[in-house]
Amino acid sequence: MSPNLAGNAIERPTTAVCVPLTEALTHDAAAWERLGERSGAASPFAGLTWHRAWADSASDEELRATRCVVLRDAQGDATALLPVAVGTVTFRRRPVAALTWAVGDVGCPDHLDLLADPSAELDEAVPALLSLPWDVAILSNLTPGAPNTVRLAAALTRAGCVVRWNAATRCPYLDLPSTWDEYLRSLSANRRQVLRRRERNLERDHAVTLTHYDPTNLAAGWRHLVELHERRWATDGGGTFRDPRVERLHRAFAEQLARRGQLWLTTLDLDGTPAAAWYGFADRDTVYFYQSGRDPRWEDKSVGVALMVKMIRRAIEGGYRRFDFLRGDEGYKREWTASEAVTQELVAFRPGWRGRWLRGLDWAGRVRARLRAGAAGKPT
Repeated sequence: MSPNLAGNAIERPTTAVCVPLTEALTHDAAAWERLGERSGAASPFAGLTWHRAWADSASDEELRATRCVVLRDAQGDATALLPVAVGTVTFRRRPVAALTWAVGDVGCPDHLDLLADPSAELDEAVPALLSLPWDVAILSNLTPGAPNTVRLAAALTRAGCVVRWNAATRCPYLDLPSTWDEYLRSLSANRRQVLRRRERNLERDHAVTLTHYDPTNLAAGWRHLVELHERRWATDGGGTFRDPRVERLHRAFAEQLARRGQLWLTTLDLDGTPAAAWYGFADRDTVYFYQSGRDPRWEDKSVGVALMVKMIRRAIEGGYRRFDFLRGDEGYKREWTASEAVTQELVAFRPGWRGRWLRGLDWAGRVRARLRAGAAGKPT
């Protein structure tokens, strides 16, 4: 800081700069970590680990489309990070220039939020956002209530944007009790008996062991996961990891999680051979379940259910308070819980005639959807 004529230091105002995402990941890595800790509603999908894995798996074209708005305080410390991309998307059947999350929806990231210090002046980030060539901003997969994105939406509104919120995807979750016995008591008598009987029969007929994977044996564990997942889905169109990009992304993510001690990658082994695999991660008080796989030859033994039981028990005994199944309303998730969170989507229309035109298209589209739902007898 330079002194003014009175001999006092001149404090720099809050500033916002827009830099390539790769530059922000390299030069502001410590800020990503610090702000991630201060953004308690955001999952690891919003943080440094996922963004680095995404960047490592992205094409040059995808990377060129990304930016990160970095908000700095008077001391030059980063107080907010907004990783975005500008590109063409289809909105109400029209191609439009849109501002989205940098990582998009590849790999299905859930519970996102802007990483920001509670004291960050997010109004100062808006001019940098408006300097980018977009007509509509669509920030999807937001954690319910996403406090920092709510603050950003208010700042955009003050700058003349029109903001709308949409409900997005359902994410079932299980609130975890303090003990495994307490969890079992929460189940119906029939469900409790079924789970115990299956576990007892499995351990009677086979040598059952769990293998937890860490940086020393991760390659083997990842191979088992992918193979068992693809076997499970071989007759149903293929699984998540049939897309090489998604497999590379999650493998890179898993490697970084393993180094941090956050990876939960486990196989249930019968007589020394992996029969089912489970992939997820832990953060703060939550265990997130992402994907699994099982050998169809053991379908009658319910090895997938047996492994899920053991992972829920591990979470409870580890002191975690929530077990999040992430997006998807699949029936098997409902066997474990009736609770769900619904992610959100922020849509912001830029000031000006194109923003007004898109708002009109959006309004017409929503009216048509309500009319169709009404004609079909569905609630609107």
